[in-house]
Amino acid sequence: MTLDAVTAILMIPAISAAGLALLPGYRLTARLNVVAALLTFLTALSLFVVEPVSGQYFLVDDLNKVFIVLTTFVGFTTSVFSASYIEHEIEIGRLTPAFLRFYHAMYQALMFAMNLALVANNIGLMWVAVEVATLTTVLMVGIYRTHEALEAAWKYFILGSVGIALALFGTILVYMAARPVIGEGTDAMVWTVLVSRAAAFDPALLNVAFVFLLLGYGTKVGLAPLHAWLPDAHAEGPTPISAVLSGLLLNVALYALLRFKMLLAVNPGSIAPGPLMVTMGLISVIFASLMLYRRRDIKRMFAYSSIEHMGIIVFAFGMGGPLANFAGLLHMTMHSLTKSAIFFAVGHIAQVKGTQKIAEIGGLTVTNPVLGWGLMLGVVAIVGLPPLGIFMSEFLVVSSTFVRAPGLTSILVLGLLIALGGLFLRVGGVVFGEVRGPTAPAEASYLPMFTHLALVLLAGIYLPPVLVAGFQNVARLLG
Repeated sequence: MTLDAVTAILMIPAISAAGLALLPGYRLTARLNVVAALLTFLTALSLFVVEPVSGQYFLVDDLNKVFIVLTTFVGFTTSVFSASYIEHEIEIGRLTPAFLRFYHAMYQALMFAMNLALVANNIGLMWVAVEVATLTTVLMVGIYRTHEALEAAWKYFILGSVGIALALFGTILVYMAARPVIGEGTDAMVWTVLVSRAAAFDPALLNVAFVFLLLGYGTKVGLAPLHAWLPDAHAEGPTPISAVLSGLLLNVALYALLRFKMLLAVNPGSIAPGPLMVTMGLISVIFASLMLYRRRDIKRMFAYSSIEHMGIIVFAFGMGGPLANFAGLLHMTMHSLTKSAIFFAVGHIAQVKGTQKIAEIGGLTVTNPVLGWGLMLGVVAIVGLPPLGIFMSEFLVVSSTFVRAPGLTSILVLGLLIALGGLFLRVGGVVFGEVRGPTAPAEASYLPMFTHLALVLLAGIYLPPVLVAGFQNVARLLG
């Protein structure tokens, strides 16, 4: 039954992508896009009630169930936001009917690629899926066909291709390490087989492989100094794609990295991957926090916020142990929900004001109070203030670090405080300052934004025991 559910998780977006590429009309395709995303999400939920069964190509376990459900849920809510957002883009002529077909088809193709990467039991298939996800988002980033959008798409394509090439080389090295122990053929690329025999692999090959994998998939995660594609892609692409990039695609690359980290953990002769991840995570946190003060474009600013938070997550998983891993999972979930909600608000704000420049946006609580207060609540959540969910996850990350590496705690906390100051400094004028820009009411869908923010608030007050137990089990699996 699980394999049937996995097939549905892959086939629903794949068939929808083909159908949406052929169908004309905005309203029909927007509704079908939402229905397809909803069906995928409901199918993903069924994985919690059926007995997981793994095969040679597909795998469902406690780790990827978390990622799959989060991905399909945010994919669904983003499709709802996208419906009203894209309608405005058509009205003002930024998108034509032909590009609309392309947009909806690529949206479902992206969902297919991300789901495939998450359920793949074959490390080669997982690499292919991440590459497909990269190519689909490249095409969507450049959909407006402006000079800036095409430049951002090409930068994303070139840097993403370099990263994915490094990840491919690392994947090949893992295969070479496995071949003397497992033998030639696809069995040496099946993750469940690899993790059961990894203790006998050549540790030198595994060490070199992980360095390439960290650099390769780290580029896709958006870790500094491999992040250069991410701010441009967020700033120039459609806002729903910014939400999916920050909330989902970065997590998919992180998932691939965690799978390989688990391989090294069972090989006694290999290096500890933790210090490398901790170092890159801290660099990302400090660098992105400082860069927040220099941003003039609101979407670009929140792109740097994504780099900061992916740094926190990678840092937590690098520290390892049950508490840090739990905190990393919780922070990843909260960040996906919060950052996508922020982009939902920012997308409609940019449409109302006709600009993404921070200096030209002001007084939102006066002109568009729902969007203004929604954005402010999202910023309060993303900087980690209580009682919202990111406060809890950051508190757990800092607590676990203080116990095991007190010297790193001050660096981490410094980065968090710098980011807090930067975001409040830049967003304060946008929300509460003097009125700047057009004052027309927003024709927006507020439900996705406030659904995400409500979940983040609920998580900061009360975490259901079932969720806690599930995250604790995954935290133990990660080592």
